[in-house]
Amino acid sequence: MSSNPFSRRKFLAGAAVVGAAGSMGAGVLTSCAGGNQKTTVYDWVPREYKFPPMAEKAPEGAELKAGIIGCGGRGSGAAINFLNAGPGLTVTALGDVFQDRVDSCREKIKTEKGIEVPVENCFVGFDAYQKVIDAGVDIVILATPPKFRPEHFEAAVKARKHVFMEKPVAVDPVGIRQVMAAAKMADSMGLKVVTGTQRRHQHSYVALYKEIANNGIGNIVSANVYWNGGKLWHRDNKPEWSEMEWMIRDWVNWCWLSGDHIVEQHVHNLDVAMWFFGEAPVKAVGFGSRQRRPTGDQYDNFSIDYTFDDGRQMHSMCRQINDCANGVYEVFHGTKGVARTDEGSRRIVDMAGNVLFTTDDKEKTDPYVQEHIDLVTCIRQDIPFNEAEATAVSNLVAMMGRVSAYTGKAVTYEEMMNSDLKLGPDTYIMGNIGYIEKATVPVPGSYEKQA
Repeated sequence: MSSNPFSRRKFLAGAAVVGAAGSMGAGVLTSCAGGNQKTTVYDWVPREYKFPPMAEKAPEGAELKAGIIGCGGRGSGAAINFLNAGPGLTVTALGDVFQDRVDSCREKIKTEKGIEVPVENCFVGFDAYQKVIDAGVDIVILATPPKFRPEHFEAAVKARKHVFMEKPVAVDPVGIRQVMAAAKMADSMGLKVVTGTQRRHQHSYVALYKEIANNGIGNIVSANVYWNGGKLWHRDNKPEWSEMEWMIRDWVNWCWLSGDHIVEQHVHNLDVAMWFFGEAPVKAVGFGSRQRRPTGDQYDNFSIDYTFDDGRQMHSMCRQINDCANGVYEVFHGTKGVARTDEGSRRIVDMAGNVLFTTDDKEKTDPYVQEHIDLVTCIRQDIPFNEAEATAVSNLVAMMGRVSAYTGKAVTYEEMMNSDLKLGPDTYIMGNIGYIEKATVPVPGSYEKQA
C-alpha cells in the first residue's frame, strides 16, 4: 500500500483511460429535469422526478425471500425494517465475515419477528456474500462496510437479484464506476434497486421537493448542507484480533473501509442537494482536520465549497466531535424564497422569514421502513426503479470534498470520475496485512513530496 494514496500523481493516473461508466459524468442527474433549456439561474424550468408509490405498506404478493450480507447493527436493523415493510416477506440467508455477527443477527430476527434462519444458510468469511446470493433469495440486502459494496452489488445484479444497499455505495472512484456499470446492467434486467439515503423515501422531504419543483422558491441559487454531530463509536484493538479483524470491527474510523465520514454519513445531506439541484457540482475546494478521533486514519471535520457549472455555489460542513454545536439539515436559497429542513419540519419561508409552506414534523412511516416498502412495492407491481446511479453521483461528490480537503487542492468532478484511485489492500485475508504501519493521516499541501 502506498503511504499516500491521495497523491496528485496517483489520483490522476489513468485519467485518459476510463471504462464504459466513465462517460456518465456530472450530467447524470439531469435526465429528469425536462431538458436543459434555461439560460440563467433566474429562468424557471419545471422539473420532474419519478417517485415510487410510497404506500403505507407493501402490497400483497408472492413471498419474497431476502438474504442479508453484513450482519452488524445496520444489517440487523435493515433486516427488521424489511420484515416490517409488508406481508409475505422473510429472511432466509445471512452472511458476514464474523460468526458472532451472524449469530446476533439471527437471534434478533428470531426474537423480534419469530423467523428462524436455517443454520445451513448462515455463512461466514469474505466469500459469504456469494453464498448468500446463491442461497435461493429474491432480494439481497447489502450492509457491510462500504468498501465491499461495489463487488457485492455487481455480484447480486449478475445473479439477477433485486437489491437494497446501504449508503455509501463505494469509497473510491474505481468503486463508483463499478456501481454505475452494475446499475446499467440492473436496468437492462428490470431489477429494482433502492439505496439507504432515506430522505428520498421520507414523506416530508418528498413534499418539500414537490413544492420546490412547483416553483415554490424559484430557482435554487445556492445552498448550505450540514451534518455536525458527535463522535460515532470506535473499537479498541484486542490482543486476540488480527489487524484485519480490528480494522473491520472499527470500520467507521478507517478511510479505505468507510470513505471517511464526509462519504459515509454526510452523503445524506449531499444526496438531498443533488436531488434538489438536479445536477452535480463541477468543482470542490475545501479543508478539514483531525482533532480528537482516537483510532483510524480519518479526519473528524470537513468544510467544502462546491461550485456548479453555471457558477452557483453550495457550502458543505460536517463534523464528528463531541461537545460542539450540532445540526443536521439543509438550506436552499431560491430566487423567491428559502427552503429549510431544520427545526423538526421541512418548510419554505420568504425573504422576511414568513412561513409560506410547511410539512408535518411527524412522518407517516419510518423512512428506514419506507425504503423497503418502496422496494417491495416496485418489485410486486413491476415499477421501474433504480437509485444506484444517482446515489453513486452523490457519493462521488462527497469524495470530491474529501480529496480536496486531504490534498488542499481544487478537485473537479471530471477528475474524480476519471481517477483510478482505489483504496485498501489488494486482497482480503483475516490476518496481519501490514496496512496500519503504512497508514498516514493526510496532510494538505504535502502530497507532491509524498508521491
